[in-house]
Amino acid sequence: MNSASTELDPAALRSGPQPVKPVRLREVMSRFATGVTVLTVGGEHLHAMTANAFSSVSLEPPSVLCSVSHSAVMHSALTSAGRFAVNILGVRQEGLARHFADKHRTLGAAQFEGLAWHAGEHTGAPLLAGSVAWLECDLTDSHDFGDHTIFIGTVLAAGQESDEEGLLFVNGRFGRADQAGA
Repeated sequence: MNSASTELDPAALRSGPQPVKPVRLREVMSRFATGVTVLTVGGEHLHAMTANAFSSVSLEPPSVLCSVSHSAVMHSALTSAGRFAVNILGVRQEGLARHFADKHRTLGAAQFEGLAWHAGEHTGAPLLAGSVAWLECDLTDSHDFGDHTIFIGTVLAAGQESDEEGLLFVNGRFGRADQAGA
């Protein structure tokens, strides 16, 4: 072994690696810049939630995924509705991101009071005014894993509202691409 190496404890090798603690995973993943979205569902379970666990899955068929905690109100709302929208937020929408991330806000239709939005043509889910882009999705699959469910949606419609830069979340802060890590 070279001088930079350290000897491994034989007992630790036999027991295998220990799982990473949630606080450590959160700390490490905070270094990964993500876009910020607001997931919405319409109908009798009208609800919204700020989410950054979102990604495209496939171009054919056009599909995306979002990951939602089993304990989140959105989990049951999305499951019941079977359709949802994804609002991709712009840099000037940090207030909206914070509003829909607040676990103490009023729920149901009241959480949308004073906000400009219209119901998506295909899902009835709120499409928030000022979002840089949006997607309407049909819930086509879900996979429970750990304390979350990965929801996969087939994209029914998509639109781009502006050329504004998207809102990012990195290092526990909202920002924009030229501020990432600042």
